[in-house]
Amino acid sequence: MKHLLARSSAILPARIVLSAVTVVALTVHAASAQPAPVKAPIVITGADRRPAASLDGDWASIVDPYSNGFSGYFRNQKFHAGDTRPIEYDFSTSQTLKVPGDWNMQRESLFYYEGPMWYERDFTYQPKEHTRIFLHIGAANYRSYFWVNAQKVCEHEGGFTSFNCDVTAAVHAGANFVVAAVDNTRLADGVPTLKTDWWNYGGLTRSVSLIEVPDAFTDQYDLHLSRREADQIEGWVHVMGAQPGAKVEVEIPELGAKTSAVAGGDGRAAIAMAAPGLERWSPETPKLYKVIVRAGPDSIEDLIGFRTVETRGTEILLNGKPIFLRGISIHGEAPYRTGRANTDKDAETLLGWAKELGCNFVRLAHYPHDETMLRAADRMGLLVWSENPVYWAIKWEDPKVLAKAQSELDEEIGTSRNHAAIILWSMANETPNNEARTRFIETEANHARELDPTRLITAALLVRAEGHTKIVDDPLGKALDVIGANEYVGWYEQTPEGADTTEWRVDYQKPVIMSELGAGAKAGLHGGDNDRWTEEYQANVYRHQLGMLNRIPQLRGMSPWVLVDFRSPLRNLPGIQDGFNRKGLISDQGQKKLAFFILQKAYKDKTVGKPE
Repeated sequence: MKHLLARSSAILPARIVLSAVTVVALTVHAASAQPAPVKAPIVITGADRRPAASLDGDWASIVDPYSNGFSGYFRNQKFHAGDTRPIEYDFSTSQTLKVPGDWNMQRESLFYYEGPMWYERDFTYQPKEHTRIFLHIGAANYRSYFWVNAQKVCEHEGGFTSFNCDVTAAVHAGANFVVAAVDNTRLADGVPTLKTDWWNYGGLTRSVSLIEVPDAFTDQYDLHLSRREADQIEGWVHVMGAQPGAKVEVEIPELGAKTSAVAGGDGRAAIAMAAPGLERWSPETPKLYKVIVRAGPDSIEDLIGFRTVETRGTEILLNGKPIFLRGISIHGEAPYRTGRANTDKDAETLLGWAKELGCNFVRLAHYPHDETMLRAADRMGLLVWSENPVYWAIKWEDPKVLAKAQSELDEEIGTSRNHAAIILWSMANETPNNEARTRFIETEANHARELDPTRLITAALLVRAEGHTKIVDDPLGKALDVIGANEYVGWYEQTPEGADTTEWRVDYQKPVIMSELGAGAKAGLHGGDNDRWTEEYQANVYRHQLGMLNRIPQLRGMSPWVLVDFRSPLRNLPGIQDGFNRKGLISDQGQKKLAFFILQKAYKDKTVGKPE
């Protein structure tokens, strides 16, 4: 594939000038906002393992708070001196934005911006026979629309999952261009909905590339270790465009293991393969194998670890043995620069701090994280809780909202199902207890099990209090394999010492993960153990919490909130929060707070949780 050419037009410094939009223009947009149907994006497992031409770098951009651009920006017209046409935009002389990246952290004027943003990038391409080409988008928050050479190729809703648009019919030999409109406007019927406790970063927040595949190619595959037979790998390979009877091969060269199967009428081939001598993936030995999947002329190489995860009573079993999950919650926000995390360095820094803390487990909240985080977790031996962004209160009775949540699950699981690190699919966080909510998330859980029966299903539940007793009895617990529970004894309720007299009643004989606990502190602010917002107060909460957690018989893991301070528009205490949630054990600038070392010692000495 040809290397992409740099933009030939100079990008001139310019102010953003917002012109008035007439009623006529708005009417045009209203009509054009309902375009003719185009092919829906597809999920491609292991897309980051495919040969690709990167479209990362500088993209021309136009901010569009009145949505005027839908009337024609996708045509990518240029204004020339003396031109008599009424051209009121020109990407070639517009400011640029870095991709991947959120726009909020790239220009001060866009820090709080919510609305449409237009992007444009030139590229060169030489079509090949019997080849399909996809535009791969790592993530675009929240609604996005894509055109190639003024031809609409797809649209997508959801801000944290990757998707792929077929652009085969739109590209041509030589110079091409792609235009994208990305709109991060919060929606009442969105997933998540209007209010979240994190920054609404907008833009092409993860990498964008062009992927070439044959006419018939492997779009999804699922290869995992059998729970029933030792050293037996099973699963399936789906070939898009395959003829019935098409041959599929799977090989693990290091083990000398190889098998073949044929695709059925649905394009899926069942896989079963003995792999004698296989070393099981675990936090202590995060062994990854090169796996080759072939289907006709198509071939893809992946790095996959093999392990089993299941429950037995109140135990979580990894490779058949009980494990206690010593974890931490992590937001997908970059350390130091803030903004969306999307690089290998971001992942290695965040997960490196988790390893330094003594973790064998991370909760990647509150949405699917970048593939770079999952690849790093595979390499570093960190078990992962991956979460669908069903957060707080959404429109539980709206079937369209349920469809959106299920679509996001399809993309999350379809993209990430071969990561050994992921052991838990989380359906939701801190949702209200009512019948409509329970039906909604039960439906989600059943859908997740259909997509992937090899992992455990969880959700972070709210708990209720009766006096000094915390009670976990949410009816949603019936639909879960592992109960997640959020509580903040010593912060939102009681004093740190209140944890010493708090007892727990869990109405499920299932494993429990304390998915959130903690307190806020500004790094460098010191005082007494009971002085709010000081590092000493946060450390005091952790000391008392650790003793309380050891009195919960079903406790099999914990992921305190949170590894690093992160931006949130809800947190506005001047001089303390300044737009950051300060519950991090580490500041956004990498300063470790006192509580970091309290938890680190407990994890390394294994003084919290049931010993394995």
